[in-house]
Amino acid sequence: MTASSPPTAAAAPSFEAPAWSDPARGLAFRQWIARVSGPHHLLPDSVRLASADASFRRYFRVDASQGPATRIVMDAPPAKEDSAPFVRVARLMAEAGVRAPQVLEWDEAEGFLLLDDLGRQTMLDVIDPADAQAARPLYDEAIDALIRWQLASRPGVLPPYDRALLERELALFPEWYIGRYRGIAVEGQLKERLDRSFALIVASNLAAPQVFVHRDFMPRNLMVDAGTALGVLDFQDAVHGPITYDIASLMRDAFLSWDEEFVLDVTVRYWQRARKAGLPVDEDFGAFYRAVEWMGLQRHLKVAGIFARLTLRDGKPRYLADTPRFIAYIRATAGRYAELTPLVRVIDQVEGTQALSGFAYGRV
Repeated sequence: MTASSPPTAAAAPSFEAPAWSDPARGLAFRQWIARVSGPHHLLPDSVRLASADASFRRYFRVDASQGPATRIVMDAPPAKEDSAPFVRVARLMAEAGVRAPQVLEWDEAEGFLLLDDLGRQTMLDVIDPADAQAARPLYDEAIDALIRWQLASRPGVLPPYDRALLERELALFPEWYIGRYRGIAVEGQLKERLDRSFALIVASNLAAPQVFVHRDFMPRNLMVDAGTALGVLDFQDAVHGPITYDIASLMRDAFLSWDEEFVLDVTVRYWQRARKAGLPVDEDFGAFYRAVEWMGLQRHLKVAGIFARLTLRDGKPRYLADTPRFIAYIRATAGRYAELTPLVRVIDQVEGTQALSGFAYGRV
């Protein structure tokens, strides 16, 4: 997971020019926005911050005098962020019939992009966590978009979500969450238990059929705009990998938890539609659901490591507020499978918890 935040913040009533720590980059931006303003009818003096990213990207919103009322500008310094994957995946999503930002201008050398604006409200903004039934239509839309994306899959287009990448992601948990954040040495029995559990999780995930994977397909990255299809953001890290990943991401969110009944219901709906569409999901729902759970474990272990790294290395502590949600999910899910008992023991040791009973989807 990239933990990126989409540009959803409401525009300020007065337009304060964005601050630039590098004056030369600020000058380059002003020259670029002046150059593209004419063809796109932009009002350069209206540029204001829309959101900051967990990465080095920033997003601005700018008004237009004709056509759509606003556009989005991405500020992605080339030394820190490669915008080519964003441009490539935006095109792939459009070809798949998925609503994603259209790249209107791209200064590849400077890392400035002009995008169409998918709105200010995410699916997460409009969901009432206490009312699963009211959220169901939005999840149905999300499932439809996901299936369109997966149906467009073909190998050799996106980077592979292979063993090396899965193992690198899992390694974030012992390094950043256990070692650096919790201050516990990853050695001896603890390391042996982690290694054994990680090998099983990687093997399960590699056994899943391969499709296009958004890699952060969750309500925070899905845009809701009345009268239009659900929009999709934060797709620049897309890969070709396990078909279980994006549905696990959607229903096992780092920022939102649902009860088991709703998670099962939406996952069944996805599985039924995916089978009807001809996607390579397991014919047995029980086997498919197990694979989704094991994929969710990999994702949450990775996210715990990423959020610890954002706090300790990047000075962005707000993400760790959601840590108890996915640590509880990791422990509860691992507790359902005897072969993952070593992982349960690790979580108990690191968190100072005791054996729990029952099951929950990270609800704390």
